[in-house]
This record gives sequence, C-alpha cells and structure tokens, in this order.
Amino acid sequence: MKLFKYSIQITLAAAAILFATACDDKLDEPAENIAITDSTDYSIAENMISPLIGLYAEFNNKGWEANPLISVRGDDVNAGGLGDQQDFAETDLYNYNKDFWMYNSAWEGEYRDVITSHSTMEQIQLYADKTGNQSLGDQYIAEAKTIRSWILFNISRTWGNILVPTSSDPTELLAADITSKNDVMQHISNQMDEAIPFLPDMNPNQRTDIRGGVTKYTALAIKALANLELKNYQAVADATSQIISSNKFSLEADFYELFKIPGKLNNENLLEMQYSDFGQASGDSKSYLFEFFGPQSWTPKVEGAGSGWGFWEPSLKYIKFMLDRGETVRLETSVLFTDRGIAEIQKDPNYATLPAWVSNTTRSGDVINDYARALFASGKHYLPSDQLTPGRTTYGTNKNFTCIRYAEILLMHAEAITQGASSSSISADAAVNLVRERAGLTAISGVTNEQVMDEKFAELAMEWGTRFFDMVRLEKYNELSYEGRTFTADLIYLPYPQNQVDLLPVLKGSN
Repeated sequence: MKLFKYSIQITLAAAAILFATACDDKLDEPAENIAITDSTDYSIAENMISPLIGLYAEFNNKGWEANPLISVRGDDVNAGGLGDQQDFAETDLYNYNKDFWMYNSAWEGEYRDVITSHSTMEQIQLYADKTGNQSLGDQYIAEAKTIRSWILFNISRTWGNILVPTSSDPTELLAADITSKNDVMQHISNQMDEAIPFLPDMNPNQRTDIRGGVTKYTALAIKALANLELKNYQAVADATSQIISSNKFSLEADFYELFKIPGKLNNENLLEMQYSDFGQASGDSKSYLFEFFGPQSWTPKVEGAGSGWGFWEPSLKYIKFMLDRGETVRLETSVLFTDRGIAEIQKDPNYATLPAWVSNTTRSGDVINDYARALFASGKHYLPSDQLTPGRTTYGTNKNFTCIRYAEILLMHAEAITQGASSSSISADAAVNLVRERAGLTAISGVTNEQVMDEKFAELAMEWGTRFFDMVRLEKYNELSYEGRTFTADLIYLPYPQNQVDLLPVLKGSN
C-alpha cells in the first residue's frame, strides 16, 4: 500500500521546537506536509485510514541519527567513524556535549512523531464521529497509541525524565511539566492496556490492510519492555507469556538471513520500520540510511554496489565474548571483519589462533577491506550486495529496520522468571534454549539471571541499546567500564539538548 505523507499545521513557536537539523542533506529536506483544514470531509468512511497511513509513513521516515544515538553506549558496540563526528564518539565514551547537533536532531525528530501520533488519533476520532464506525476508529487509534508509546519509551530511556504531550498542539510543550522516567514507563504500560483490546489478534505480517502494522502483540511487547524498566518482573512475565502462548511467532531458522531481505516481515518480528525500492532498478525508493553503519571500503560481490560511512563498530569485548562461547552464526552475522581487525584480535595471545571461518569475506561473498574509520562493521545492518535489487547501488537499499523481535520476548520472559516472576507459558530454561538452539549451542538447565543476560548480550548486540540499558537497570556499571571507558551512575542519561533547554526552561536540571 502506498504511504501518504500526512502531518499537522503548526505555529511558528512550535516550529522552533520541532524543526530538525542535521549534517546530512537528507535531513535538510522538509517533510511533505498536508495541512489539516476545515475542508476535510470526515464523513467519507474509506478515508479514515489516511491519517494512520500517514503516521506509519512518518514512523518509517524518521531521521537516521536517532537509532545510533540511542544505541551507541553499550559494551557491545563502539562509535567507529574515526575522524568524523567526534561528539558522537565522545558520547560512546560517556563524554556528553549538550550542544551536539545529533542530540537536538534526535530529540526533535522523536517528538515530531509523538505529536503526529496525537494528530492521527484526533483525526481518526473525527472520522469515527462522522461515520459512526467507532469500532474501526478504536483500532486505528490504538495503533497510533502503540507507535506513540514506542517512541516515548526510547526518548525516556535516553533522556530519563521527559515531557509527555497529551494533544497534537506542539505549543503544549512550552508549558508542560516534567514526567519522571518511572511515571513515563507506567504511562506506557497503562496506554498499552488501553490499546490491546482494540488491536488485531495476529502476527503483523498477517495483516492485509496495513501489512506489518502493529497488533495486539506489538503492544504487549512494548508493555513488557516498559515494565522491565520498572523492574515489575511479574508484569513482564505476564505480557511475554501472552505472546508466547499465542503461537503466532517463531524464531527464523537462519539467523544470518533474519537481518536481510528474507527477514522482512518475518514471523519473528513484532515491530519493524519498513522500506522498499518497489522491486524496480530505478525511480522511487523508501530507504533508511544504512550507509551510516556500513564499511567504508569493500569489494562487493556485485560490482558497483556502494559502501558505507564507516560508523558503528562491534567492540573487541563483544567479539572476544562470542569467541569464548564458541559462537559461530551469531558472531558471523553480527560482525563484518577486516584483515586489520582480525590482526587486532590476534594481538591478544588468547586469540592468536582464530576459527578458520573468521574472514574478511562474508558468507555472501562481499570482501570487507581495511579502512581507517573502524576495525569492524555491523553485520546486523549489512545487506549483501547480491540482495540488492539489480540496478540499485546504495548500501542497504530495500532492507527493513527491526525494532522488536521474538527472541527478545523469549529472553525477557526468562529474565523475569529468574528475577522471581512466575510464568503461565514456558520455563526460563525452555525460553533460553529456544534461542540457543537456533544459534547452534547446547541446551542448559537451571538457567540463572547471569546466563540470561549473557544470552541477551550474544543475541541482541547492537540492537536498540539493549545491552546498555540492561546493564544500567541491573547496576552492572563495571561491564560498561571497558576499553578505557569509565561509567558511573550519573552518566545514565544524555543531557537535554541545549537548544531545547533554551526553548523549554522546565528542562533545566531535570535529568
């Protein structure tokens, strides 16, 4: 289904709050907004879906800088990009600059989507009032509420105490009070309880109206994530049990392909940002800027395929952790090796001899050359050149961006049980062993919380900052003090962007 851009008309004061800036030309392009006016005919029933489609379009069109900023601070990943965007590298080192453009741009972009979610809900309600189809309106509003909650979840994990808008009026932020992180997470949990009864009871890939759109299980997953932050482990177990017991999700058998074209709208995915080049060699293409994550130099199997920018480097700590565990498919999938990177690993006498499969040539036949900006690149953000649509050359074109997947649900479930929760679905051992079996590892029994966290480290590295936020929640700050970094409790949250503090004095000193 073609997505339509749909947004709200805002005042000049609000525009100052929501206007995003960035270092890349793609972020300098204004959104194609359609102003909501009194001429909209809300009695046309088939148009009720239009605001929702517009919200999905904006969700998929988010600025590329938000995810790296949210995710860069764990011991699983380093910034990479040596010699470029030094303040991004400093953020990875826990040295924060409130004036760094990426902080402000990510904040603005995420809040823009929150405001658009409110606008979507308000417009859908107008259609429901005029058409009398409140049932469908309730579903669409629940979808918008779910997307809004995912965005607020990531804003709050990154900045802690935040503003929580209650309407589509952006100027509301000028007078809003600060909401504590715990209250934000409880608000998200409550919002998901409101949304769940109205959402489709299916895997997102089973939807025919908006394929891949959120469902009851997306909302349950977000509820579980929010309650994990609250350490309400029984609520985590209850929400994940419903997902597991539904039997609507399964682990993709091939972990390597999960993060590539075969992984799009996979049975494992509960939420993903969707992109497409429509199977055409040229013309319109909706794409995330995966070049940020790609190797700066490679010899692609398909000649002419473009390289990346050289950011987003799996850490040596993570690689050695995986080698110690005898990992193969998850390590091969997660890390693109260069010869220089391999030599760096081998400087440690404990890793002088590496498994024969460790190579700078991927399973797909792309050769990752040495480049100055990093020793390794992320395999989870890599699309093999032979999976590009013929004629397309931009790195990662046509690849989706996974947000929540079933493996994380299983591991959250196991984590909750090891923290004292009871399960109505499967045991912690069973949940962990499903993930381990896919990775080619032997089963374990009597699983401990430490083993669950190791499994999450292995499985979810470089995905949405999961490792960082896990270690923060468990106060395992020593794990985050690695490779010359020192982490302390006062470094959990990024400082509010100075541009926002100047506009919104209530932010001053609040995180």
